Amino acid sequence: MPEVFFEQKAFLDIFTKFLDSIREPLLLLDPDLKVVKANLSFYMTFCVKPENTEGVLIYDLGNRQWNIPKLKELLEEILPQNTVFNNFEVEHDFEIIGTKVMRLNARRIYKDTKHTQLILLAIEDVTEQEYYKRHLEKIVKNRTAQLATAKQEAEQGKHAAETALCEIKALKEQLEAERAYLKEEIKLEHNHENIIGNSDGLKYVLYKVEQIADSNTTVLVLGETGTGKELVARSIHGFSKRKNRSLVKVNCAALPPNLIESELFGHEKGAFTSSNRLQLGRFEIADGATLFLDEIGELPLELQSKLLRVFQDGEFERVGSSKTIKVDARIIAATNRNLEEEVEKGRFRKDLWYRLNVFPITMPPLRERVTDIPLLVDYYVQKISRRLGKTVDLVPQNVMSTIQNYHWPGNVRELENVLERAVINSSGPKLHLVDDLDKSYKHLSKNQKTLKALERDYILDVLEQTNWKVSGANSAAQILGLNRSTLRARMRKLNIVKP
Repeated sequence: MPEVFFEQKAFLDIFTKFLDSIREPLLLLDPDLKVVKANLSFYMTFCVKPENTEGVLIYDLGNRQWNIPKLKELLEEILPQNTVFNNFEVEHDFEIIGTKVMRLNARRIYKDTKHTQLILLAIEDVTEQEYYKRHLEKIVKNRTAQLATAKQEAEQGKHAAETALCEIKALKEQLEAERAYLKEEIKLEHNHENIIGNSDGLKYVLYKVEQIADSNTTVLVLGETGTGKELVARSIHGFSKRKNRSLVKVNCAALPPNLIESELFGHEKGAFTSSNRLQLGRFEIADGATLFLDEIGELPLELQSKLLRVFQDGEFERVGSSKTIKVDARIIAATNRNLEEEVEKGRFRKDLWYRLNVFPITMPPLRERVTDIPLLVDYYVQKISRRLGKTVDLVPQNVMSTIQNYHWPGNVRELENVLERAVINSSGPKLHLVDDLDKSYKHLSKNQKTLKALERDYILDVLEQTNWKVSGANSAAQILGLNRSTLRARMRKLNIVKP
């Protein structure tokens, strides 16, 4: 690069006007290695502001992340003592932040032929190139060694190698079978992807999870707030063929309506006032993975038609673009709303509801999982105690009874909050309940029916609607979403007999 001779102010004017448009971070240093000016890309890449940069020694920038030996060596090389080079340039690879590999190109800018006035540093992020280069070299090296070893072993005794391979295969199949059995037993009894419990209702949910997980079918998870709908989604993803990719989540209720479309589908640079760069949407990120749309009932109507198109064809356009993008994302949606009622009220599209309601799974509320409460209490008390550095390991029987008799309108989320307050308030190993759950329960009518009575009435009502058809098309079992054997067992338990 030819040396340029001009005054510092003139150069800075040119730098400000033209170099801000350059994608690579650029930095001007004076002979004392203090920052004179930096371009916009530098400030964005390293998350610093001009007022915290200009006039600062380069080694003191940020959290002194530039104070590294390799950079000092490079700058000492570019400013040698009592030496003048014409057309001098230095390039070096070094680490700046963590494992981020950056290439630094340093060039002198002179005031006259003997005195350096400024140093121009051009910075390039080569992390990805270095990673793939080293990764591929490692793969080639390992693969070459494996092939050489395999060839040598085959030449020494082909028959012995084939026999060993058959034995290994048989042992592997046996191990996988045992592992699958133990995994199913443990998760059904205690913790299925962090879903804790062994009640009949929960076991049925877990059965449906494993039944649908391996397909690409859209799943709708229903249930009251705080029941653990996201855990069901994570369980489905964890058992699917896409488990090696991340579960991409969008909370439709947490985003303003004007940002949901951009969040789901992404936007082009300049699509709106503050869009100064291209942003990928969650559907693109979830290509080949699973997308979890939490609180889908909160989506505005105008966006539901665009979402329906993605469900049907896997196609969409980014905001500000006419280019069609095709993705393969498995959809799991969740809501605590009754979407059928929302459709009737005109707040949710009927065609989208039909597209979502392929395989519904309803997470039962905590009041229907009373037998799971001791397991949940034990899990959360231990978890919260560890986090708070306390030892609370004794739950008195009267406390457990109070917890089990409470109606839990906030479900598992409310239970966790109540237990956290209890652990904080406990001064010894015994759990001391702060919340007056008995008092909270008094607002309910004493004449309300029990859950068992409500269940019996509901099943009777459905049976009467279907003329007591238990199984088959348009039967009570189909409407209730139960196996016919499960429905018959419930009928026997509730003493339901056809008149």
